[in-house]
Amino acid sequence: MKNSIKILTLALLAAFGASCEDILEAPTKSSMDESVIFSTPAYAKNAIAGVIQSFGETNSYRGRYYTHYGVNTDVEVKSGLSGTAEPDDKARLSNYNTNVANGEMNVGNDTYVKAYEGIERANLSIRGLRQYADLNNWELAQILGEMLTLRAVLYVDLLKGWGNVPARFEPISPATIYLPRADRDVVLKQLLADLEEAAGLVGWPNENAYTITNEHINKAFVKGLRARVALMAGGHSMHMGETAMRPSNDPDLAKDKMYAIAKKECLDVIESGTARLQPQGTWASSFEAAFRAVHAEAHVAGNEALWEIPFSTERGRVIYTWGIEHKKVDIYTAQNKGAQILPNPILFYKYRKEDVRRDITCIPYEWDNGTVSTTGNHVLRSLNSWCFGKHRYEWLNRRVTNVNDDGLNFLYMRYANVLLMAAEAVNELDGAGAAAPYLREVKERAYPENSSIVEAEMSAAIAGKTAFFNTVVDERAKELAGEMYRKEDLIRWGLLDAKMISNREDLAKLEARTAPYNNVNAKVYSKTAPDGVSLLLYGLEPGQLGDPGDASYVGKTWKLKGDTDTKTYQERLYARTPSSQPYWPIWESVVIASNGKIVNDPVFQQ
Repeated sequence: MKNSIKILTLALLAAFGASCEDILEAPTKSSMDESVIFSTPAYAKNAIAGVIQSFGETNSYRGRYYTHYGVNTDVEVKSGLSGTAEPDDKARLSNYNTNVANGEMNVGNDTYVKAYEGIERANLSIRGLRQYADLNNWELAQILGEMLTLRAVLYVDLLKGWGNVPARFEPISPATIYLPRADRDVVLKQLLADLEEAAGLVGWPNENAYTITNEHINKAFVKGLRARVALMAGGHSMHMGETAMRPSNDPDLAKDKMYAIAKKECLDVIESGTARLQPQGTWASSFEAAFRAVHAEAHVAGNEALWEIPFSTERGRVIYTWGIEHKKVDIYTAQNKGAQILPNPILFYKYRKEDVRRDITCIPYEWDNGTVSTTGNHVLRSLNSWCFGKHRYEWLNRRVTNVNDDGLNFLYMRYANVLLMAAEAVNELDGAGAAAPYLREVKERAYPENSSIVEAEMSAAIAGKTAFFNTVVDERAKELAGEMYRKEDLIRWGLLDAKMISNREDLAKLEARTAPYNNVNAKVYSKTAPDGVSLLLYGLEPGQLGDPGDASYVGKTWKLKGDTDTKTYQERLYARTPSSQPYWPIWESVVIASNGKIVNDPVFQQ
C-alpha cells in the first residue's frame, strides 16, 4: 500500500487526472477506459491509492487535520498555551474562536478541500464499480466496500471538523458543481446505509488477500465505524442555522435506534473473534504492545489495530505532532520535533498509579543532548507541557531521515474502542449488568496485576445506568487519550461545556494545590539514572512531598503559569463558550469559490 500511494497507473490517471472542466465537457471520452478499469481487479484496486493520496497531501491530514483538530479538551491541548502572546491562527483552531480567514487553513488546498477531492475520487470509483464490476467477484466487491468506507471516513472527519457540510455522493455534474451545506443528518443517514452495504462486501480480518493487512479496509473496521457513526447520529450536535447543541429531531436517528445499531455492530465484531486486544508479547503490558505494534510497521490484521491510514515513509506527521519531543537530531530521528499536541496537565492525575496506561500516555520528559550517533537523554519538562507517549521515534525499527515527515501510519481505530462503544450502547439499552463484560475487558488490561482495583471499579460502575455511563465517559478519556476522540465524544454526549468548565476548575485547584491535589508536590526532582538515559524522579507521584533527601536530585518548580504569563493556563483553553463554536467554519477561500452556495452560520461572521 505504501508504495502504491506513490505511483498511480496510467489507467487511474485516465479516470482521475482530468480537471473538473474535462470531466464535465467530455463525460463519454473516458467511458471505455472506465469499463476496463472498474471491471478488472488489477486496475480497479489502484483507485484505492488515489483516495488515500488525498489523505497524505501537505495541507490535508498529513500537516493540518491531525496536527490541529480535536484540541482543546479535558484530555488533549495544543502546545503553547503558556506565554504572553495573543492567540495566533494555530491557537484559534483550538480555542473555540476560529476565524474564517485562518492563515493555517484558508489556503485553497487545505483539509476540507482535500477531503472533497478524495470524496470525488471515491464517487467516480463507486459509480464505475456499480456500472461495470461483477460484484460476484470477491475482489471487485472488496474494492467497492473499501471505496464506500473510505468515503465514509472522509465524511466522518468533515462532520467532526465542520459540522454541516455539502452532501456530495455522486460525481460532479453540471448541475452539482456548486452545492450548499446540508444538515449533518442527511450525511449521517447516507453513511449508515453505505457502511451497512460495505460490511457485506469486504472480508473480515485475514479472510482474503486484502484484509491480511490493516492498511486495507476489513469488516471489523467497517462495523466499528458504523457503530461510531450511529453514536454521532444519536447524540448532540449543532444543526443548520442553529446556535445551540441538541439531538436530532429525525425519528430515523432517534437515540434508542442509534444505540441499537451501535450495539449490534460492536457485538458482531466482538463475537466474530477476528480482532482482539493486542497480545502482550515481550512488552510490559498489552496496552504498550498495541502501540509498539503500530511502530513495528508490520500492519498485521486481526489484532488491536482495526485500520491505519497508510502513509509512505516520506509522508505523515504522527510522531512529529503527537510524539515525545526530541530537542536534537539523534540516532532515532533527523527531526527535532514532537509535542505539538499534549496531554491536558490534569490527565496524569486522573489515573491511578497502578494503571499501566498512565505512564505510556503521559510523559513528563523530552529527549535532549543527542547527536546523529548518540541517543541523548531524558530531560524533565514542565507541568504545563507534558508529552503524549503513544507515538515515539525511539520505538521505530528505522531512523527517521526526513526532516518534516516521520512516515508512521495513523492508527484510526482499535479494538478497545469497539469494546467501549459496546459497553456504552449495551448499558443504554440493557443496563449496566449486561454491559459490564465489555468494560471489564478494558479495565482488566489497565490493571493486569491488580484484580482488586478492577473489582472495586466494576462494582461502582454497575451500581446503575448513570454510574456506568459516567464510568464509560472517564474510561474513554483514559483509554483513548491522544487519539482524537475526546472532542467528538464530549459533543455527542452534550458534555462539552460542562467538562471544559470542570477542567478549568481542576487546573486551578492543581495550581493552588487544593483538594484533591493538595498531595501534589510543589517541585519535581530529577536526576539521570545509571543507564545514562532515563530519569529518576521524586515528587511527580501524588503523596511524594518535600524533597528526596538526596542532593544529587535537581528540583524544578511544578506549576502551570509562567512568571511572565499574562493569563493563566486554564484561561487560554477556550476564548468563548465551547458549545457556541464546536466546529470550524468553512474557510473563506471555499466560500468565495462556491458561487454563493456556501454560507457559514452567523457565529462565524466575524
